[in-house]
Amino acid sequence: MTDMTTQHTKIGKIDHDTFSAMLKTRLGHPDDSVIVPPLPGVDAGIIDIGNDNVLIVAEDPIFTIPGLPLSMFGYYTVHIGASDVAVMGVAPRYMTYSLLLPPDTSAQDLQTLIDSIHRTAADLGIAIVGGHTGYYPGFASPTIGGITVFAIARKGTYVTPCGAEPDNVVILTKGPAIETAGILSILREKELMEKYPADLVERGKALSREITVVKDALTAMEAGGVTAMHDATEGGVIGGLFEIANASGVGMEIFEEQFIYPDEVRMVCESFGIDPVAAIAEGSLLITARPASHGQILTALKEAGIPASVIGRVVAGPGQRVLHRRDGSTVPLAIPEQDPFWPVFFASLP
Repeated sequence: MTDMTTQHTKIGKIDHDTFSAMLKTRLGHPDDSVIVPPLPGVDAGIIDIGNDNVLIVAEDPIFTIPGLPLSMFGYYTVHIGASDVAVMGVAPRYMTYSLLLPPDTSAQDLQTLIDSIHRTAADLGIAIVGGHTGYYPGFASPTIGGITVFAIARKGTYVTPCGAEPDNVVILTKGPAIETAGILSILREKELMEKYPADLVERGKALSREITVVKDALTAMEAGGVTAMHDATEGGVIGGLFEIANASGVGMEIFEEQFIYPDEVRMVCESFGIDPVAAIAEGSLLITARPASHGQILTALKEAGIPASVIGRVVAGPGQRVLHRRDGSTVPLAIPEQDPFWPVFFASLP
């Protein structure tokens, strides 16, 4: 029985046990048209809307990052929401958003935010069809209470994180901890500049524009042979791998030495004592694919300017979910009790 008086100090998403205890059995009225309901590690819901079509829906909250221009806040608001639909193998098409503002927000800042959200949505081919915008006490900075992104697809033309199959290869784009490195390079720029070359720090800051997997996912899906995709958000690559394996009922054998490791990711993680495989990694896409297709997927990603590598394979036994670390140790795939990004992030705020 869940102790409702328990106080939690964890930062970030609830864990799987809490999801199962509180949310899984509290999903409103049952409806047979829901094909994919809320599930741990599954990025979007899927609804049968008839005529052999499905509706794919995803939602996320987004908050501002000190030091990041408001125009960038608008950019990654749309990309983070759109990524959760794109990983289902379908291009996002519609969105709504709720923008909650401190009462003293200037008209210029409001226009900057709305313009950047509009431009980014237009660039991705997404129509904004509703939402809410207002000024409210209690908010210290602009906050997206929720961005909801939708797409319509034909049945059988999408994938979910539940689709990984034994003998599939596992592919990782860009490397681990992309979001961690991008955000902390901005927040801790002065400190990093004292120890590292300026161009390396600038490359770290530039990763803030890579906090998206829309292009990664749609490129891989078009290449063919994809069985599952998942963006490695909170809990990092190791958590994302566990979520695919758990959702699919399979095992995985993963080799860290096969990861792409950008120098800017190494810089940030080594500077702040962060394990890169466990840190939030929006922008790092995990793909499982049929063995005969992985070459064409890697080629398509390379041609799109997206670095990627095969990092392991899917195995049949759910009891074998392991990551072979670069230091020679072997650890189980699991969601970290605490994403190591968050303590450093909050310690970095003014």
